[in-house]
Amino acid sequence: MEYEHTDEIKMLRQTIRDFVDKEIRPIAHELDEEERVPFEVVKKAGELGLLGVPFPEKYGGLEMGLTGYCVLMEELNRACASTATIIGAHTQLAAMSINLGGTAAQKEKYLKPLISGAMIGAWALTEPNAGSDAAHLQTTAELHGDEWVLNGQKMWITNGSFADVIVVHAVNDRHKGARGGITAFIVEKDTPGFRVGKVEHKMGLKASHTASLFFEDCRVPAENVIGGAHGVGHGFPLAMKTLDIGRVGLGGSSVGGAKEAFELSRKYAVERHQFGRALADFQAIQFKLAEMAVKIYTMEQIVYDCARRVDAGKPATLESSIVKLYCTEMASQVIDEAIQIYGGMGFSREVPLERMYRDARVTRIFEGTNEIQKNVIARELLKEVGHKMKM
Repeated sequence: MEYEHTDEIKMLRQTIRDFVDKEIRPIAHELDEEERVPFEVVKKAGELGLLGVPFPEKYGGLEMGLTGYCVLMEELNRACASTATIIGAHTQLAAMSINLGGTAAQKEKYLKPLISGAMIGAWALTEPNAGSDAAHLQTTAELHGDEWVLNGQKMWITNGSFADVIVVHAVNDRHKGARGGITAFIVEKDTPGFRVGKVEHKMGLKASHTASLFFEDCRVPAENVIGGAHGVGHGFPLAMKTLDIGRVGLGGSSVGGAKEAFELSRKYAVERHQFGRALADFQAIQFKLAEMAVKIYTMEQIVYDCARRVDAGKPATLESSIVKLYCTEMASQVIDEAIQIYGGMGFSREVPLERMYRDARVTRIFEGTNEIQKNVIARELLKEVGHKMKM
């Protein structure tokens, strides 16, 4: 049961699967136990071209679109959600922002090394008082001559503690609000006035480090505004477009986690015997497997339908929010049922389901909580009949 892709995408999947089985799966448990970032894996992924799956060939990418990227996330997440999250934040948030809004010079300077793995990227939008309410940022940016001076704090920033470049969103004109007063900047890690705060200790995704970032009279060259002079004030629409795309990728990774949990469960149900017969002979187990398969099939259909929509250049705000909401909810349910099939062993750290359960929980929170996704879905549906929601 697998979505019918083109031969090119099938070849990409096999390449990724071979890489994952060789480089990631054998160390996934160790990474979680040690809370260790697998820098060596990210480097090898860059060498294979896997950090450039959705990007243009002229910058070193594979130019295989969001569809290819979703396959990447699916295969990575089958083995290690932390590694998928590191690569996802690097590729689909940081690098994608520069690809979508950057100037030719910015793409040459930053996108190329991000694709090759010579640089690692992070994306900084969330703040202590601006999570779901991302339009009301507190971090400020003031133009002083040919430099912008940033002041403020970001939190929950994936890759933030070790990234070479960070895409940072800050308020340049509070009176204009989200649609004209927020700008996106490329900040290099050695920029004066920038420092990393604490790295969070989390329930899951332990090998994916999440940090607070501080900007204290951080001086950023004007040329590092994403989009150059024309990018001033356009940071919020860029962030929302980036998130629309990222949410589809998160749907892809959710498919991968659910598939892995299903395969583990199906195998265990056949091998494990109770009352003189295999678990798979009991209707209760059969129904669980059937329901898991239905959820996975539906997840896969909406993820790749949405990805193809984006690759065709069509808007997908509604569809990407549906993907994010449904797939993250269903992946958690599938993993939970897999643990139930395993019984006590599913609760043990000897089986990857325990780690997968912890890792999956945050997917209903980051890249826009699932409550926010419902809000977006409702807004888009009502907009179609001429109604503007009041917040």
